Amino acid sequence: MKKIFVVSFISVGYFLNAQSLGNSPYAKYGIGDVKYDNTIETASMGGISTAFISDFTSNFNFANPANNANFELTSIKLEATNENNYFKSNFNDMKSTKHSTYLSNISLAFPISSKVKMGISYQPYSSKSYDILSQRKVDGTIVDQNQFKGNGTLNTAAVALSYKINQEFSVGARANLYFGDLSDLTEFSSAGSEYIAGYETKNRIRNFNFTLGTSYQKLNPRTDKKLTIGATATFGNIGNMTTEYTNSTYRYADAAGTKADINQIDYKESKSKNLLPLQASVGVGYGSENHWFLSGQLDYKKGEDISYFGNTFSLQDTYRISAGGWYLPNYNNFRSYFSRVIYRYGAFYERGNLKLEGNSINKFGISAGVMLPFKNSSITRMSGLEIGVEVGKRGTLQNNLINQNFINLKVGFNFADKWFRKALYN
Repeated sequence: MKKIFVVSFISVGYFLNAQSLGNSPYAKYGIGDVKYDNTIETASMGGISTAFISDFTSNFNFANPANNANFELTSIKLEATNENNYFKSNFNDMKSTKHSTYLSNISLAFPISSKVKMGISYQPYSSKSYDILSQRKVDGTIVDQNQFKGNGTLNTAAVALSYKINQEFSVGARANLYFGDLSDLTEFSSAGSEYIAGYETKNRIRNFNFTLGTSYQKLNPRTDKKLTIGATATFGNIGNMTTEYTNSTYRYADAAGTKADINQIDYKESKSKNLLPLQASVGVGYGSENHWFLSGQLDYKKGEDISYFGNTFSLQDTYRISAGGWYLPNYNNFRSYFSRVIYRYGAFYERGNLKLEGNSINKFGISAGVMLPFKNSSITRMSGLEIGVEVGKRGTLQNNLINQNFINLKVGFNFADKWFRKALYN
């Protein structure tokens, strides 16, 4: 049974690495659309995780590895995301729609002892998947055109450890491996010429860093109310990103896209180590034991310089404000199924790292979700179906930029039980 599970875990991970993710035209800058933490649980609460310690024994927190004091079971999570993006621009009254579905998270977590907990996760960190055609016409005839293409996925594999110092304090650490290949291609062609001018940037990424976290939770046993404070920091880049920039002319020999008569005009190769910059997060939460919880969070990511089409492009510092929580009506009411459902809610605002034509490409949204427990689930074995939805907006119509409205649906399963443990007594 254990061998079958390990093979299945690796197989799903391979599929996750090979899949193509959808995103917006803004993905052409930097390392693409960053997915942040893809877990349904935190995404349904606006992204709050730094001061979120689950009241239940079946949920492992990877975002802040210190927040796993209550985790006691072996948990397997499989999650998928359906993205629906609607784009609009004042430039030529452009309107477009894009949909994509992909496996967004697979994780395994288990307790090593009453104080030490461990988790392994694998998920996409960012992606590029766009194809934009811009044409210039005179009297209805195409004079020239630009084709913008991007593809690739940057994945992350993480190993997290949590240590409970005492009833109130915990610390944690997570090792993060980022790997993948991203590419951007701009092609210019004019009427009457079969040759194309191509400008291509390829990034090969192998990067490693660490996330340290800490948390404090104070429970009032008389009222069952509790206060939670958490903080994380991500730093220590090891590895590099190799960037290749090629400027060439060529023609397509067939419909399959085979290039012929290639003439290389310029070629550059560079290495950088500041791909994944310093990140930090602080959060505060307050709630009632096994009943409700509310939290606020502030995330910060330092801006960085990237190589893009042979030039250096600067990204600005990013700030994200999140608020959210959950509500459980009555977990002891087995006569009413919906009294044992966990209801989640949240909202966020993010100042993006892109600034184009003097406009910051910001993002905001609201989210909601439910955790539908399996029929035999109890408060000590909270397994079930996870459903979440995010609705929001990114970008602007000013200066002929693109406004992006999105609706993201997330569905997954959390299987939690006392697995892989040897019985002490027969």
